[in-house]
Amino acid sequence: MNDRDRHILSVTCYGHFLSHFNMLVFPAILLPLSDGLKMTMADTLDLAFWMYLLFGVTALPWGMLADRIGPRPLLALFYLGAGCSGLAAAMAMDSPFALKLALAGVGLFSGIYHPAGLGWIACCVSRTSAGMAVNGMFGNLGLATGPLLAGLANWLWGTSAVYLGLAMMNLAGLVLLLRSGPGTCPASAHDDKKAAAASWKRFAVLLVVMMLGGVVYRGSTVILPSLFELRGTHIYRQVTDLLSGHVSGNLTATVLVSCLYLAGMLGQYAGGRVGERFDLRWGYLLFHLLTIPAAFAMALVADLPLVLLATVHSFFLLGMQPIENTLVARLTPPSMHSMAFGMKFVLTFGVGALAVKLVRSVEAGYGIDAVFPALGMVSILLVCCILLLVRVTPPLRS
Repeated sequence: MNDRDRHILSVTCYGHFLSHFNMLVFPAILLPLSDGLKMTMADTLDLAFWMYLLFGVTALPWGMLADRIGPRPLLALFYLGAGCSGLAAAMAMDSPFALKLALAGVGLFSGIYHPAGLGWIACCVSRTSAGMAVNGMFGNLGLATGPLLAGLANWLWGTSAVYLGLAMMNLAGLVLLLRSGPGTCPASAHDDKKAAAASWKRFAVLLVVMMLGGVVYRGSTVILPSLFELRGTHIYRQVTDLLSGHVSGNLTATVLVSCLYLAGMLGQYAGGRVGERFDLRWGYLLFHLLTIPAAFAMALVADLPLVLLATVHSFFLLGMQPIENTLVARLTPPSMHSMAFGMKFVLTFGVGALAVKLVRSVEAGYGIDAVFPALGMVSILLVCCILLLVRVTPPLRS
């Protein structure tokens, strides 16, 4: 990569890290927060609905704005707004209504990153799949450290400290952005080729696929910490015996989730390599297809086998993202990349927020064991839609 590529990625990678960190803090403290508020797990989970919904549905207007004014001003707003919302959440731990509003603010401002940051990479980084892979690995790092740091802060200082730390990390991102250079991007010599490959009709098929993928992604992230805490009791006992201390079940579960997402970073790297070497469509199909058996098998096991199957599921579910983002860049005009990513995240995170309702309904009606098989059914429908995408598109490479 050239100097401009490295500069852009240095700015976007921290933003990607924080956008996912902000969203993964809440599931990690779901059970302790339920105890503190004296609410059921299902009702406490419902407090985050607007956070996840706004994280997704605001992506399109943020993307349209990024195409007009550029990504840097919007990334500054992201850090400032999410930081202030995190401070509000830290002060609202005894009020469900105030906490719901503060969490909604976190989702609203965190929704800026994906259309602005990924649009910047798609337009200006010379090796698109490689850039998306590096950027995606930092997103996975946010997925991994979110549960870990949240569980640790909750264990040491309580739930308010979790969101106080989140606020400080977001405000630090504002300082990092202001200290960086301009990172301007000249017109690409390949814009004409990219525009010729674009097709809004084909992109519409990809949007349906990404919407279903958003349901699977959000559903798995919101339930995994609680699933590990409830069905990883043998691991918890072993860890307690090993450390000869009173390590909480919540901390053990969040550490497991963090390790799982760190493994997902390898999936991002693998996805970037596959995206550069092979037809994007078939790589995309393969990664989603391999999540299905793991999702169904997770209903049948507990403890270490559960963790191993969840790692396989997350490896491929997260690893397909560089391929998917490169597909977005290949099927849309360069001048509208941020808007295209905004459309993507309206569906993957906005409509995907309905996964919170889906998980709540399945957990309430059939128990937590049925959640991942339900997500596996969604993945089967998703794979069928990818086959349609293969049919209506020519061979596509990074």
